[in-house]
Amino acid sequence: MRSTSLGENPIGRILIAAMATGFLALLVAAVAAGYAIRQGNRHTDWVIHTYRVESVLTEVRRLAEQKETARRGYMLAGTPAFLASFEEAHAALIPQIAELRRLTADNVRQHAPMTQVIQQLAEIEQSQRLTNALVRQGRGADALRLFRTDSGLQRMARLRTLFETMAGEERRLLALRDAEQASSRQTFSVVVTVAGLLFILVSIVSFLTVRRYTADLHRSRTALASLNATLEEQVHERTADLALANEEIQRFAYIVSHDLRSPLVNVMGFTAELSAATQPLADLIDRAEAEAPQIVTEEARLAAREDLPEAIGFIRTSTAKMDRLINAILKLSREGRRVLAPEMIALDQLIEQIADSIRHVIDDRGVTLTIARPMPVIVSDRIALEQILSNLIENATKYRHPSRPAEVHVSVAETRGRVIVAVRDNGRGIDPRDHQRIFDLFRRSGQQDQPGEGIGLAHVRALAYRLGGTISVESQLGEGATFFLSLPPSLSIEGA
Repeated sequence: MRSTSLGENPIGRILIAAMATGFLALLVAAVAAGYAIRQGNRHTDWVIHTYRVESVLTEVRRLAEQKETARRGYMLAGTPAFLASFEEAHAALIPQIAELRRLTADNVRQHAPMTQVIQQLAEIEQSQRLTNALVRQGRGADALRLFRTDSGLQRMARLRTLFETMAGEERRLLALRDAEQASSRQTFSVVVTVAGLLFILVSIVSFLTVRRYTADLHRSRTALASLNATLEEQVHERTADLALANEEIQRFAYIVSHDLRSPLVNVMGFTAELSAATQPLADLIDRAEAEAPQIVTEEARLAAREDLPEAIGFIRTSTAKMDRLINAILKLSREGRRVLAPEMIALDQLIEQIADSIRHVIDDRGVTLTIARPMPVIVSDRIALEQILSNLIENATKYRHPSRPAEVHVSVAETRGRVIVAVRDNGRGIDPRDHQRIFDLFRRSGQQDQPGEGIGLAHVRALAYRLGGTISVESQLGEGATFFLSLPPSLSIEGA
Protein backbone atom coordinates (compact mmCIF):
# COMPACT_ATOMS: atom_id res chain seq x y z
CA MET A 1 0.00 0.00 0.00
CA ARG A 2 1.42 3.36 -0.95
CA SER A 3 1.64 5.73 2.02
CA THR A 4 0.29 9.23 1.56
CA SER A 5 1.19 12.38 3.43
CA LEU A 6 -1.31 14.74 5.00
CA GLY A 7 -1.14 17.20 2.09
CA GLU A 8 -1.83 14.55 -0.58
CA ASN A 9 -5.56 14.11 0.17
CA PRO A 10 -8.45 16.63 0.19
CA ILE A 11 -9.03 16.42 3.95
CA GLY A 12 -5.36 17.07 4.63
CA ARG A 13 -5.38 20.07 2.32
CA ILE A 14 -8.49 21.46 4.06
CA LEU A 15 -6.87 21.06 7.48
CA ILE A 16 -3.67 22.71 6.30
CA ALA A 17 -5.63 25.59 4.75
CA ALA A 18 -7.70 25.99 7.93
CA MET A 19 -4.64 26.02 10.16
CA ALA A 20 -2.92 28.51 7.86
CA THR A 21 -6.00 30.76 7.87
CA GLY A 22 -6.30 30.58 11.66
CA PHE A 23 -2.62 31.40 12.05
CA LEU A 24 -3.03 34.31 9.63
CA ALA A 25 -6.02 35.58 11.62
CA LEU A 26 -4.03 35.45 14.85
CA LEU A 27 -1.12 37.16 13.14
CA VAL A 28 -3.38 39.94 11.84
CA ALA A 29 -4.93 40.37 15.29
CA ALA A 30 -1.47 40.53 16.88
CA VAL A 31 -0.28 43.10 14.34
CA ALA A 32 -3.46 45.14 14.82
CA ALA A 33 -3.05 44.98 18.59
CA GLY A 34 0.55 46.09 18.34
CA TYR A 35 -0.39 48.94 16.02
CA ALA A 36 -3.29 49.99 18.28
CA ILE A 37 -1.05 49.94 21.35
CA ARG A 38 1.56 52.00 19.54
CA GLN A 39 -1.03 54.49 18.34
CA GLY A 40 -2.61 54.61 21.81
CA ASN A 41 0.75 55.34 23.38
CA ARG A 42 1.40 58.06 20.81
CA HIS A 43 -2.03 59.61 21.38
CA THR A 44 -1.52 59.43 25.14
CA ASP A 45 1.81 61.21 24.81
CA TRP A 46 0.19 63.97 22.73
CA VAL A 47 -2.72 64.33 25.17
CA ILE A 48 -0.27 64.64 28.06
CA HIS A 49 1.66 67.20 26.01
CA THR A 50 -1.53 69.20 25.42
CA TYR A 51 -2.47 69.15 29.09
CA ARG A 52 1.07 70.23 29.92
CA VAL A 53 0.80 73.18 27.53
CA GLU A 54 -2.52 74.18 29.08
CA SER A 55 -1.08 73.87 32.58
CA VAL A 56 1.95 76.05 31.78
CA LEU A 57 -0.24 78.51 29.91
CA THR A 58 -2.53 78.83 32.96
CA GLU A 59 0.50 79.34 35.20
CA VAL A 60 1.88 82.07 32.92
CA ARG A 61 -1.50 83.77 32.91
CA ARG A 62 -1.73 83.57 36.73
CA LEU A 63 1.75 84.99 37.22
CA ALA A 64 1.07 87.82 34.79
CA GLU A 65 -2.15 88.67 36.65
CA GLN A 66 -0.26 88.42 39.98
CA LYS A 67 2.33 90.92 38.76
CA GLU A 68 -0.34 93.37 37.67
CA THR A 69 -2.26 92.98 40.93
CA ALA A 70 0.94 93.45 42.98
CA ARG A 71 1.77 96.61 41.03
CA ARG A 72 -1.64 98.12 41.67
CA GLY A 73 -1.51 97.25 45.36
CA TYR A 74 1.95 98.80 45.62
CA MET A 75 0.71 102.00 43.96
CA LEU A 76 -2.29 102.28 46.26
CA ALA A 77 -0.77 101.19 49.57
CA GLY A 78 2.98 101.59 49.03
CA THR A 79 3.50 98.47 51.12
CA PRO A 80 6.81 96.64 50.39
CA ALA A 81 4.98 93.33 50.56
CA PHE A 82 3.27 94.11 47.25
CA LEU A 83 6.64 94.90 45.69
CA ALA A 84 8.02 91.61 47.00
CA SER A 85 5.03 89.76 45.54
CA PHE A 86 5.67 91.48 42.22
CA GLU A 87 9.32 90.39 42.14
CA GLU A 88 8.42 86.87 43.21
CA ALA A 89 5.87 86.55 40.37
CA HIS A 90 8.37 88.01 37.90
CA ALA A 91 11.06 85.51 38.91
CA ALA A 92 8.64 82.61 38.53
CA LEU A 93 7.30 83.89 35.19
CA ILE A 94 10.62 83.80 33.34
CA PRO A 95 11.13 79.97 33.38
CA GLN A 96 7.42 79.41 32.71
CA ILE A 97 7.64 81.56 29.56
CA ALA A 98 10.68 79.54 28.41
CA GLU A 99 8.83 76.27 29.08
CA LEU A 100 5.74 77.49 27.21
CA ARG A 101 7.88 78.47 24.22
CA ARG A 102 9.53 75.00 24.22
CA LEU A 103 6.22 73.15 24.45
CA THR A 104 4.62 75.12 21.60
CA ALA A 105 7.64 74.99 19.30
CA ASP A 106 6.24 71.99 17.39
CA ASN A 107 2.95 73.77 16.52
CA VAL A 108 3.29 76.50 13.89
CA ARG A 109 -0.17 77.82 14.79
CA GLN A 110 1.15 78.78 18.23
CA HIS A 111 4.26 80.60 17.02
CA ALA A 112 2.58 83.98 16.28
CA PRO A 113 0.48 84.12 19.48
CA MET A 114 3.54 83.13 21.52
CA THR A 115 5.57 85.94 20.00
CA GLN A 116 2.81 88.43 20.73
CA VAL A 117 2.51 87.17 24.34
CA ILE A 118 6.22 87.74 24.91
CA GLN A 119 5.96 91.22 23.35
CA GLN A 120 2.93 92.17 25.44
CA LEU A 121 4.55 90.91 28.65
CA ALA A 122 7.68 92.95 27.90
CA GLU A 123 5.68 96.14 27.31
CA ILE A 124 3.55 95.60 30.44
CA GLU A 125 6.66 94.91 32.51
CA GLN A 126 8.26 98.14 31.31
CA SER A 127 5.19 100.12 32.44
CA GLN A 128 5.06 98.20 35.74
CA ARG A 129 8.70 98.87 36.48
CA LEU A 130 8.23 102.60 35.85
CA THR A 131 5.25 102.96 38.21
CA ASN A 132 7.03 100.91 40.89
CA ALA A 133 10.06 103.18 40.67
CA LEU A 134 7.87 106.33 41.13
CA VAL A 135 6.25 104.82 44.23
CA ARG A 136 9.66 103.97 45.73
CA GLN A 137 10.62 107.67 45.20
CA GLY A 138 7.57 108.80 47.11
CA ARG A 139 5.76 110.02 44.02
CA GLY A 140 2.69 107.89 44.34
CA ALA A 141 0.43 110.56 42.81
CA ASP A 142 2.63 110.65 39.70
CA ALA A 143 2.49 106.88 39.49
CA LEU A 144 -1.32 106.94 39.62
CA ARG A 145 -1.54 109.59 36.92
CA LEU A 146 0.85 107.56 34.73
CA PHE A 147 -1.23 104.41 35.34
CA ARG A 148 -4.44 106.18 34.36
CA THR A 149 -2.98 107.65 31.17
CA ASP A 150 -1.09 104.42 30.24
CA SER A 151 -2.74 101.78 28.03
CA GLY A 152 -1.90 98.96 30.47
CA LEU A 153 -5.51 97.90 30.74
CA GLN A 154 -5.70 97.41 26.98
CA ARG A 155 -2.43 95.45 27.02
CA MET A 156 -3.72 93.14 29.72
CA ALA A 157 -6.94 92.66 27.77
CA ARG A 158 -4.95 91.78 24.62
CA LEU A 159 -2.74 89.45 26.70
CA ARG A 160 -5.82 87.67 28.04
CA THR A 161 -7.13 87.34 24.47
CA LEU A 162 -3.81 85.82 23.36
CA PHE A 163 -3.95 83.39 26.26
CA GLU A 164 -7.47 82.39 25.24
CA THR A 165 -6.33 81.95 21.62
CA MET A 166 -3.48 79.67 22.65
CA ALA A 167 -5.71 77.73 25.03
CA GLY A 168 -8.31 77.35 22.28
CA GLU A 169 -5.65 75.94 19.92
CA GLU A 170 -4.65 73.36 22.54
CA ARG A 171 -8.31 72.44 23.10
CA ARG A 172 -8.66 72.00 19.33
CA LEU A 173 -5.63 69.73 19.25
CA LEU A 174 -6.95 67.80 22.24
CA ALA A 175 -10.31 67.23 20.52
CA LEU A 176 -8.54 66.18 17.30
CA ARG A 177 -6.29 63.74 19.12
CA ASP A 178 -9.19 62.35 21.10
CA ALA A 179 -11.00 61.74 17.79
CA GLU A 180 -7.91 60.02 16.32
CA GLN A 181 -7.61 57.84 19.40
CA ALA A 182 -11.29 56.90 19.21
CA SER A 183 -10.90 56.07 15.52
CA SER A 184 -7.84 53.93 16.27
CA ARG A 185 -9.72 52.07 19.00
CA GLN A 186 -12.64 51.52 16.64
CA THR A 187 -10.35 50.22 13.90
CA PHE A 188 -8.66 47.88 16.36
CA SER A 189 -12.03 46.63 17.57
CA VAL A 190 -13.15 45.93 14.00
CA VAL A 191 -9.91 44.08 13.15
CA VAL A 192 -10.03 42.01 16.33
CA THR A 193 -13.71 41.23 15.77
CA VAL A 194 -13.09 40.13 12.17
CA ALA A 195 -10.06 38.09 13.21
CA GLY A 196 -12.08 36.50 16.02
CA LEU A 197 -14.95 35.64 13.68
CA LEU A 198 -12.50 34.25 11.16
CA PHE A 199 -10.81 32.18 13.86
CA ILE A 200 -14.17 30.85 15.02
CA LEU A 201 -15.07 29.99 11.43
CA VAL A 202 -11.74 28.22 10.97
CA SER A 203 -12.30 26.31 14.21
CA ILE A 204 -15.73 25.19 13.03
CA VAL A 205 -14.37 24.13 9.62
CA SER A 206 -11.48 22.30 11.28
CA PHE A 207 -13.82 20.55 13.70
CA LEU A 208 -16.16 19.43 10.92
CA THR A 209 -13.21 18.32 8.78
CA VAL A 210 -11.61 16.38 11.64
CA ARG A 211 -14.98 14.83 12.43
CA ARG A 212 -15.38 13.76 8.81
CA TYR A 213 -11.81 12.51 8.73
CA THR A 214 -12.40 10.54 11.93
CA ALA A 215 -15.52 8.98 10.44
CA ASP A 216 -13.63 8.07 7.25
CA LEU A 217 -10.79 6.69 9.35
CA HIS A 218 -13.23 4.58 11.34
CA ARG A 219 -14.74 3.18 8.15
CA SER A 220 -11.24 2.53 6.78
CA ARG A 221 -10.25 0.71 9.95
CA THR A 222 -13.40 -1.38 9.79
CA ALA A 223 -12.68 -2.27 6.18
CA LEU A 224 -9.04 -2.97 7.03
CA ALA A 225 -10.05 -5.21 9.92
CA SER A 226 -12.36 -7.10 7.58
CA LEU A 227 -9.58 -7.39 5.04
CA ASN A 228 -7.07 -8.56 7.66
CA ALA A 229 -9.51 -11.25 8.72
CA THR A 230 -9.12 -12.89 5.31
CA LEU A 231 -5.62 -11.64 4.46
CA GLU A 232 -3.74 -14.44 6.16
CA GLU A 233 -5.83 -17.00 4.34
CA GLN A 234 -5.26 -15.19 1.04
CA VAL A 235 -1.52 -15.03 1.71
CA HIS A 236 -1.40 -18.78 2.39
CA GLU A 237 -3.35 -19.45 -0.81
CA ARG A 238 -1.11 -17.16 -2.87
CA THR A 239 2.01 -18.66 -1.28
CA ALA A 240 0.84 -22.16 -2.07
CA ASP A 241 0.04 -21.13 -5.63
CA LEU A 242 3.46 -19.53 -6.04
CA ALA A 243 5.20 -22.56 -4.55
CA LEU A 244 3.27 -24.84 -6.89
CA ALA A 245 4.07 -22.61 -9.88
CA ASN A 246 7.74 -22.47 -8.88
CA GLU A 247 7.87 -26.23 -8.50
CA GLU A 248 6.19 -26.64 -11.88
CA ILE A 249 8.74 -24.28 -13.50
CA GLN A 250 11.63 -26.17 -11.92
CA ARG A 251 10.17 -29.50 -13.05
CA PHE A 252 9.67 -28.09 -16.55
CA ALA A 253 13.27 -26.82 -16.61
CA TYR A 254 14.51 -30.21 -15.49
CA ILE A 255 12.43 -32.10 -18.06
CA VAL A 256 13.41 -29.73 -20.87
CA SER A 257 17.09 -29.85 -20.05
CA HIS A 258 16.92 -33.65 -19.61
CA ASP A 259 15.11 -34.10 -22.92
CA LEU A 260 17.58 -31.78 -24.66
CA ARG A 261 20.45 -33.86 -23.42
CA SER A 262 19.31 -37.04 -25.29
CA PRO A 263 19.54 -35.57 -28.81
CA LEU A 264 22.67 -33.67 -27.75
CA VAL A 265 24.31 -36.95 -26.72
CA ASN A 266 23.38 -38.40 -30.13
CA VAL A 267 24.84 -35.38 -31.91
CA MET A 268 28.02 -35.64 -29.86
CA GLY A 269 28.24 -39.38 -30.56
CA PHE A 270 27.75 -39.04 -34.31
CA THR A 271 30.22 -36.13 -34.30
CA ALA A 272 32.77 -38.43 -32.72
CA GLU A 273 32.10 -41.04 -35.43
CA LEU A 274 32.48 -38.39 -38.13
CA SER A 275 35.71 -37.27 -36.51
CA ALA A 276 36.96 -40.86 -36.48
CA ALA A 277 35.99 -41.29 -40.14
CA THR A 278 37.95 -38.24 -41.30
CA GLN A 279 41.29 -39.96 -40.85
CA PRO A 280 40.57 -43.01 -43.14
CA LEU A 281 39.06 -40.58 -45.65
CA ALA A 282 42.19 -38.43 -45.55
CA ASP A 283 44.34 -41.57 -45.97
CA LEU A 284 42.23 -42.60 -48.97
CA ILE A 285 42.73 -39.20 -50.59
CA ASP A 286 46.48 -39.47 -49.97
CA ARG A 287 46.58 -42.95 -51.60
CA ALA A 288 44.51 -41.84 -54.55
CA GLU A 289 46.81 -38.85 -55.13
CA ALA A 290 49.79 -41.19 -55.08
CA GLU A 291 48.37 -43.89 -57.40
CA ALA A 292 45.91 -42.02 -59.62
CA PRO A 293 46.21 -38.32 -59.07
CA GLN A 294 43.98 -37.57 -62.05
CA ILE A 295 40.87 -38.84 -60.25
CA VAL A 296 41.28 -36.58 -57.17
CA THR A 297 39.70 -33.14 -57.61
CA GLU A 298 40.68 -30.05 -55.66
CA GLU A 299 37.22 -29.87 -54.08
CA ALA A 300 37.54 -33.44 -52.78
CA ARG A 301 41.01 -32.76 -51.44
CA LEU A 302 39.86 -29.57 -49.57
CA ALA A 303 36.72 -31.27 -48.28
CA ALA A 304 38.64 -34.23 -46.85
CA ARG A 305 41.58 -32.32 -45.41
CA GLU A 306 40.11 -28.93 -44.33
CA ASP A 307 36.36 -28.41 -44.62
CA LEU A 308 35.26 -31.61 -42.91
CA PRO A 309 37.66 -31.35 -39.89
CA GLU A 310 36.79 -27.65 -39.47
CA ALA A 311 33.03 -28.32 -39.54
CA ILE A 312 33.41 -31.14 -37.05
CA GLY A 313 35.42 -28.78 -34.79
CA PHE A 314 32.62 -26.18 -34.90
CA ILE A 315 30.03 -28.83 -34.09
CA ARG A 316 32.06 -30.04 -31.12
CA THR A 317 32.49 -26.48 -29.79
CA SER A 318 28.76 -25.76 -30.10
CA THR A 319 27.72 -29.07 -28.54
CA ALA A 320 30.16 -28.50 -25.66
CA LYS A 321 28.64 -25.06 -25.03
CA MET A 322 25.15 -26.53 -25.30
CA ASP A 323 26.16 -29.17 -22.76
CA ARG A 324 27.41 -26.50 -20.32
CA LEU A 325 24.19 -24.50 -20.68
CA ILE A 326 22.04 -27.57 -20.03
CA ASN A 327 24.14 -28.39 -16.98
CA ALA A 328 23.62 -24.82 -15.73
CA ILE A 329 19.85 -25.13 -16.12
CA LEU A 330 19.93 -28.44 -14.30
CA LYS A 331 22.01 -26.88 -11.52
CA LEU A 332 19.52 -24.03 -11.09
CA SER A 333 16.66 -26.50 -11.08
CA ARG A 334 18.32 -28.66 -8.41
CA GLU A 335 19.08 -25.57 -6.25
CA GLY A 336 15.44 -24.54 -6.45
CA ARG A 337 14.37 -27.95 -5.17
CA ARG A 338 16.96 -28.18 -2.39
CA VAL A 339 15.54 -27.77 1.12
CA LEU A 340 17.15 -24.85 2.93
CA ALA A 341 18.68 -25.48 6.35
CA PRO A 342 19.00 -22.27 8.41
CA GLU A 343 21.83 -22.12 10.91
CA MET A 344 23.83 -19.48 12.75
CA ILE A 345 26.58 -18.13 10.50
CA ALA A 346 29.39 -15.78 11.49
CA LEU A 347 29.78 -13.78 8.30
CA ASP A 348 33.44 -12.85 8.84
CA GLN A 349 34.38 -16.52 9.33
CA LEU A 350 32.40 -17.58 6.24
CA ILE A 351 34.03 -14.92 4.07
CA GLU A 352 37.46 -15.88 5.42
CA GLN A 353 36.80 -19.53 4.49
CA ILE A 354 35.73 -18.49 0.98
CA ALA A 355 38.90 -16.40 0.60
CA ASP A 356 41.04 -19.35 1.70
CA SER A 357 39.29 -21.68 -0.76
CA ILE A 358 40.14 -19.41 -3.73
CA ARG A 359 43.47 -18.18 -2.36
CA HIS A 360 45.36 -19.56 -5.37
CA VAL A 361 43.13 -17.57 -7.71
CA ILE A 362 43.53 -14.40 -5.63
CA ASP A 363 47.32 -14.76 -5.53
CA ASP A 364 47.63 -15.64 -9.23
CA ARG A 365 45.66 -12.52 -10.19
CA GLY A 366 47.54 -10.27 -7.74
CA VAL A 367 44.40 -9.20 -5.88
CA THR A 368 44.39 -7.55 -2.44
CA LEU A 369 41.35 -8.77 -0.49
CA THR A 370 40.32 -6.98 2.72
CA ILE A 371 37.51 -7.92 5.11
CA ALA A 372 35.98 -5.27 7.40
CA ARG A 373 35.48 -6.63 10.89
CA PRO A 374 33.54 -7.10 13.08
CA MET A 375 30.60 -8.64 11.22
CA PRO A 376 27.28 -9.83 12.65
CA VAL A 377 26.03 -13.37 13.06
CA ILE A 378 22.94 -14.21 11.00
CA VAL A 379 20.65 -17.22 10.61
CA SER A 380 20.59 -18.44 7.00
CA ASP A 381 21.41 -21.36 4.70
CA ARG A 382 25.18 -21.82 4.70
CA ILE A 383 25.46 -23.57 1.32
CA ALA A 384 23.38 -20.98 -0.56
CA LEU A 385 25.11 -18.04 1.15
CA GLU A 386 28.54 -19.52 0.45
CA GLN A 387 27.68 -19.96 -3.25
CA ILE A 388 26.47 -16.34 -3.46
CA LEU A 389 29.51 -14.79 -1.79
CA SER A 390 31.95 -17.08 -3.62
CA ASN A 391 30.51 -15.98 -6.96
CA LEU A 392 30.58 -12.26 -6.04
CA ILE A 393 34.13 -12.34 -4.63
CA GLU A 394 35.52 -14.38 -7.55
CA ASN A 395 33.86 -12.05 -10.07
CA ALA A 396 35.38 -9.07 -8.25
CA THR A 397 38.86 -10.60 -8.71
CA LYS A 398 38.20 -11.50 -12.36
CA TYR A 399 37.19 -8.26 -14.10
CA ARG A 400 40.23 -6.13 -13.23
CA HIS A 401 41.15 -2.69 -14.52
CA PRO A 402 44.30 -2.90 -16.66
CA SER A 403 45.95 0.24 -15.24
CA ARG A 404 45.79 -0.40 -11.47
CA PRO A 405 46.34 -3.21 -8.97
CA ALA A 406 43.17 -5.11 -8.18
CA GLU A 407 41.57 -4.51 -4.77
CA VAL A 408 38.47 -6.16 -3.30
CA HIS A 409 36.82 -5.05 -0.06
CA VAL A 410 34.02 -6.92 1.73
CA SER A 411 31.97 -5.17 4.44
CA VAL A 412 28.66 -5.61 6.25
CA ALA A 413 26.17 -3.03 7.51
CA GLU A 414 22.96 -3.44 9.51
CA THR A 415 20.03 -1.12 8.81
CA ARG A 416 16.22 -1.24 9.17
CA GLY A 417 16.10 -4.91 10.10
CA ARG A 418 18.33 -5.94 7.18
CA VAL A 419 21.92 -7.11 6.84
CA ILE A 420 23.69 -5.58 3.81
CA VAL A 421 26.81 -7.36 2.54
CA ALA A 422 28.82 -5.13 0.17
CA VAL A 423 31.49 -6.55 -2.18
CA ARG A 424 33.41 -3.63 -3.69
CA ASP A 425 36.16 -3.77 -6.31
CA ASN A 426 38.19 -1.22 -8.26
CA GLY A 427 37.90 -3.07 -11.57
CA ARG A 428 36.73 -1.92 -14.97
CA GLY A 429 33.14 -1.31 -13.88
CA ILE A 430 29.76 -1.99 -15.46
CA ASP A 431 27.78 0.23 -17.82
CA PRO A 432 24.69 1.55 -15.93
CA ARG A 433 22.53 0.34 -18.81
CA ASP A 434 23.56 -3.24 -17.98
CA HIS A 435 22.93 -3.11 -14.21
CA GLN A 436 19.77 -5.24 -14.52
CA ARG A 437 20.82 -7.13 -17.62
CA ILE A 438 23.76 -8.89 -15.90
CA PHE A 439 21.38 -10.73 -13.56
CA ASP A 440 19.50 -12.34 -16.47
CA LEU A 441 20.31 -15.91 -17.47
CA PHE A 442 23.01 -16.21 -20.17
CA ARG A 443 23.47 -12.40 -20.32
CA ARG A 444 26.84 -10.71 -19.84
CA SER A 445 28.16 -7.15 -19.98
CA GLY A 446 31.22 -5.50 -21.41
CA GLN A 447 34.19 -7.10 -23.12
CA GLN A 448 33.86 -10.90 -23.24
CA ASP A 449 37.51 -11.73 -22.45
CA GLN A 450 36.82 -13.98 -19.46
CA PRO A 451 35.45 -17.56 -19.51
CA GLY A 452 31.82 -18.02 -18.53
CA GLU A 453 28.33 -18.55 -19.89
CA GLY A 454 26.47 -15.76 -18.07
CA ILE A 455 24.79 -17.94 -15.45
CA GLY A 456 26.70 -16.94 -12.28
CA LEU A 457 24.80 -13.76 -11.37
CA ALA A 458 21.49 -15.29 -12.42
CA HIS A 459 22.25 -18.11 -10.00
CA VAL A 460 23.19 -15.51 -7.32
CA ARG A 461 19.89 -13.67 -7.76
CA ALA A 462 17.85 -16.87 -7.59
CA LEU A 463 19.63 -17.95 -4.40
CA ALA A 464 19.25 -14.45 -2.86
CA TYR A 465 15.50 -14.57 -3.47
CA ARG A 466 15.28 -17.96 -1.82
CA LEU A 467 17.07 -16.56 1.24
CA GLY A 468 14.52 -13.73 1.44
CA GLY A 469 16.99 -11.19 0.09
CA THR A 470 17.85 -9.09 -2.94
CA ILE A 471 20.95 -8.37 -4.98
CA SER A 472 21.81 -5.05 -6.62
CA VAL A 473 24.82 -3.26 -8.08
CA GLU A 474 26.21 0.26 -8.23
CA SER A 475 28.87 0.94 -10.83
CA GLN A 476 30.25 3.22 -13.51
CA LEU A 477 32.55 2.26 -16.34
CA GLY A 478 36.18 2.51 -15.27
CA GLU A 479 35.30 3.15 -11.60
CA GLY A 480 34.83 -0.36 -10.22
CA ALA A 481 31.62 -1.97 -8.99
CA THR A 482 29.89 -2.65 -5.66
CA PHE A 483 27.40 -5.51 -5.29
CA PHE A 484 24.95 -5.26 -2.39
CA LEU A 485 23.41 -8.43 -0.95
CA SER A 486 20.47 -7.56 1.32
CA LEU A 487 19.40 -10.37 3.67
CA PRO A 488 17.06 -10.74 6.66
CA PRO A 489 18.93 -11.31 9.93
CA SER A 490 17.01 -14.56 10.39
CA LEU A 491 15.78 -16.80 7.57
CA SER A 492 12.21 -18.08 7.85
CA ILE A 493 11.74 -21.62 6.56
CA GLU A 494 8.12 -20.80 5.68
CA GLY A 495 9.23 -17.80 3.60
CA ALA A 496 11.97 -19.84 1.97
